[in-house]
Amino acid sequence: MKPLKIALIADPELPVPPLLYGGIERIIDMLIEGYVNLGHEVSLFAHSDSKTKAKLFPYRGKTSHRKTDIVKNAFLINKELYNGNYDIVHSFGRLLYLLPQLPLKIPKLMSYQREPSISQIKKAAKIAKKNTLAFTGCSAYISNQITPHAPAYPIFNGVDLSIYNFKEAAPTDAPLVFLGRIEPIKGTHIAIEVAKRTGKKLIIAGNIPSKYQGYFDTQIKPELSEQITYIGPVNDTQKNDLLGKASAFLMPIEWNEPFGIVMAEAMACGTPVIGFNRGSVPEIIINGKNGYQCTNCDQMIDYVKKIHEISRKDVRKDAEQRFSSEVIIQQYINLYTDRINQNE
Repeated sequence: MKPLKIALIADPELPVPPLLYGGIERIIDMLIEGYVNLGHEVSLFAHSDSKTKAKLFPYRGKTSHRKTDIVKNAFLINKELYNGNYDIVHSFGRLLYLLPQLPLKIPKLMSYQREPSISQIKKAAKIAKKNTLAFTGCSAYISNQITPHAPAYPIFNGVDLSIYNFKEAAPTDAPLVFLGRIEPIKGTHIAIEVAKRTGKKLIIAGNIPSKYQGYFDTQIKPELSEQITYIGPVNDTQKNDLLGKASAFLMPIEWNEPFGIVMAEAMACGTPVIGFNRGSVPEIIINGKNGYQCTNCDQMIDYVKKIHEISRKDVRKDAEQRFSSEVIIQQYINLYTDRINQNE
């Protein structure tokens, strides 16, 4: 296959890769690394602090919400796309950035890592030149919402397995781990209840959004003890250590999580995941193989007691087969090729 010239679009708020939190930016960085290593030419439109192997076009606008910033960034993107002779443009940012390109021949791929805006998708599909616009979702839960209106494909988020060390065994007193934003829909309070009722230690990690500081102060902080600890945000090295030493990763979500890349990161360490059966969880967790799906706190407690029955080797093997960066990168390249061929 001939090398492709690929344009990747990120949102302007965070650099690629992110310093701490920033799942979408982490995925973009993973793709760039893989594409460049395969010999493709990549341009990236992103935050000016990005450190990348791609040719960086730094944004002047710093947010996705201020109209003047949107105009500045859209101008930068489309000026380069008009002149750059790209094979495909792949956006993880705002669909609006692609608006001037929709009537043109260049293949366009829009990836959703969150709930899609169906009204925008329907409008874009009407404007777009035939066979030039397609979408991906980070799970079938997301892509299935788009398919009635436009071509859409599920491609999971991937993990660079070299960052995560496989831990074949966990000691009997290994802690449970919760890692994510500290807010009600992520279920931090439920993880605490599970730990208290099972007698297991729990390590909580993640950032506290300013709007949920009150939630942390009233529902999380009073429960902290020798058994239940909060360690704050973690970087990749700390995350590898934290997830690897866990007996199980808890995902007691109270919303429809589009993917939850931390599940794949835990599995890369061989750590099984116990998650509430919402959003993408039924696609990611295979009952009895890499963890357990459940619907409430009582069931999660029952599965914590059975977690030793899961083979950590099987958990890691599943991560390699479905979530490795190599697998995901190849899935995107295959999709690029199909979309380019459809457009010829």
